[in-house]
Amino acid sequence: MVQHRSEMLPQTAPSTDAEPAPAVRSSANAWRLVVLAEVANFASLRRLLGAERAAALVEVTAKRLAAVVSDGTVRAVGRDLIEIEAVAASWAEYEALLPRLRAASATGIEMGDRRCTVTLRLGGAAIREDEHDSVTLIERAEAALANARGNGIDGSVPERGAVASELATELELAIERGELLMLYQPKFHVRRQKVTCAEALIRWRHPERGLIPPIEFIPVAEEAHLIDRLTLWTIRQVIEDQRKMRSLGHDQRLFVNISGQLLADAVFVREACALVASSGATLGFEVTETSVIRDPVSAIANLQVFADIGITIAIDDYGAGLSSLAYLKQLPAVELKIDKLFVTQLTSSNRDPLIVRSTIDLAHALEMEVVAEGVESHAALALLTVMGCDMVQGFLISRPVSIDALVAFLDDESWHQGGQENRGPFNRLAPTWKRG
Repeated sequence: MVQHRSEMLPQTAPSTDAEPAPAVRSSANAWRLVVLAEVANFASLRRLLGAERAAALVEVTAKRLAAVVSDGTVRAVGRDLIEIEAVAASWAEYEALLPRLRAASATGIEMGDRRCTVTLRLGGAAIREDEHDSVTLIERAEAALANARGNGIDGSVPERGAVASELATELELAIERGELLMLYQPKFHVRRQKVTCAEALIRWRHPERGLIPPIEFIPVAEEAHLIDRLTLWTIRQVIEDQRKMRSLGHDQRLFVNISGQLLADAVFVREACALVASSGATLGFEVTETSVIRDPVSAIANLQVFADIGITIAIDDYGAGLSSLAYLKQLPAVELKIDKLFVTQLTSSNRDPLIVRSTIDLAHALEMEVVAEGVESHAALALLTVMGCDMVQGFLISRPVSIDALVAFLDDESWHQGGQENRGPFNRLAPTWKRG
């Protein structure tokens, strides 16, 4: 009976320092294999570079793949397809070849004035040498590639068109070129009457499109598996900015938003912990409730790892998704942020104040402090104060600002005096919202 296996590997980021596999002599116990490597983002690369340079990029990629295949042949067999034929001494060696192929293509390629990233989709098949049938082998490899393409796995980009794929290519370049910047939005502690921490918010200064908001490029980074690099860059930058703040007399905790995709990524967790632990920074990580719910076991375990080294965990956008008290009580979180959806209509809705009040009570029962985001009026601030909300964040306090502007903001505390004076007229609402 013919033995056959085909392997589809999800996109990973192994070391690009992979050395060529040792030569393997064909024997009855060896495996004949075919791997088809399709350039999943070829359409967007062609639009970005033009047909001629996109074709050249495929040839360069084929040469990179050939460097790790010592006992076989590698050739471009179509405008976006590369075929690898080789012999492996064992099935394990065949399995090891697949990530080596991806590692060879992981580093960006310079094409003129652009640095491009090739995203490969792999389909492979292997048959023992003594059962070798070249027609069957290639058919199975083609079927494996078709299966990967149909399932949208192994690096394929959903057809929101070339725009998303092109943006991913440019985003990788932006990380290297320093086009990203950090802004900070302070959180004001109501009882202490001062700013005690701030949230780091990433922005992209695109050289042609101007300032791109995170709502546009964060989903692209997640789809293109760049979110780990983007977040690690953010952590490094925030650590550096905190050092600057400390040197100027301000030691506020800074919060970084963490994608739910990363809560199950053990490699990211190790690297993030190493960065924070070695720097002595006092950081917080904000995660959404929905990101926890999609993989609670991994999320809860890794959030505990963060908490164990002193990183403060905050639950972001609470109420905007499918809230789960079962998971909420298991999280090592000490802060809960009420989604601005409920805060912006706090003084004009009958139900939103009830939701906010109950959320504050719930968080306090779980020994968490509460942050209300989206605070834009003195009326909302007054209601939140009498409800017992611990901290507020929003345009009433400050818009997101640069690190230098944040330091200047902290140096000048006269900004909140107006807020204190304007709360008086709203104190009459206190009996409505006081506990009991």
